[in-house]
Amino acid sequence: MGKRRGGLSGLGRFVREAFTAETPAAATEKLEAPQELQEEEHRPAKRQKTGAGTEAKGGGDVSGHARASKEVLFAAKSLFLIVFCPPGCLLDEEGWYSVTPELVANQIAERCRCDLVLDAFCGVGGNAIAFAKTCQRVIALDTSSTRLALARHNAQIYGVADRIEFVLADYISFAETYLALPQTSSNRRIDVVFLSPPWGGPAYVNGTPPFSPPLKPGASEDVAPNGEHPSYSLASIKPVHGAELFRLSRRITRNIAYYLPRNTRLDEISDLLESESAKAQGDQEKMTNGDVEHVEVEEEWMGSKLKALTCYFGGLVTGQEALF
Repeated sequence: MGKRRGGLSGLGRFVREAFTAETPAAATEKLEAPQELQEEEHRPAKRQKTGAGTEAKGGGDVSGHARASKEVLFAAKSLFLIVFCPPGCLLDEEGWYSVTPELVANQIAERCRCDLVLDAFCGVGGNAIAFAKTCQRVIALDTSSTRLALARHNAQIYGVADRIEFVLADYISFAETYLALPQTSSNRRIDVVFLSPPWGGPAYVNGTPPFSPPLKPGASEDVAPNGEHPSYSLASIKPVHGAELFRLSRRITRNIAYYLPRNTRLDEISDLLESESAKAQGDQEKMTNGDVEHVEVEEEWMGSKLKALTCYFGGLVTGQEALF
């Protein structure tokens, strides 16, 4: 069989059109020359013909369509920094709102340096690519063959596909099978599990049911009474309750990085360790400070916007390296 070249070209054209909402030719041109967007602000204003035959200055009278295209392009570049390099990174509809921005993914990967990391819900590969830069091997799981194909393509763009094993599998089934294997020296040990499960789609931001408890009569549906977004419960995580997902993962390794919505209830995060209090007490001798195990919550910011929380457990927590 011959080598596949420039795979997913049809999807690539579709994504490029989605970036700009313009014609395919115009979309491709902008993707290949993104510097034009940056230079546009410094160009002299152009005159455009109006329907009545008069002329109007451009620049200050930019259409909403043009502004939207520009915002989408820069949003795409924040997800994958080399998204504009032909043939470009590819995302499906879910990837647009679920992929971890590259700078955030790099920060998480730096904390998770190890020999073997498991990306339980890899999606289009944002985190798996970052892990491949800091870890020896990456196992990337997803239940969608399309997303795995996109993730592999994106990993090839970054030149790290050879360090990632893409597996079409459900994480729950994979974990149970892995745990059922005999514990022998020949079996590879997973050092870190990264959990970025489906949060339920974009509606989680506003706490739209079922992502938060029912609001009291007269309360706003968009924000909580204190003016903040309603809190997000781990019960809204798919495919199982977020606490159950955590407990299953801790049977594989104590080193967990849990990527969660920015409005996740912190009391639920801290409660994740209470169910393992007995085991945590047994590990006190391994810890340098003699305290029980803690969880470290890291806020992930992009500019002035808080995007998500990353919760670190086990040896990933600063001061608890002895547990790794």
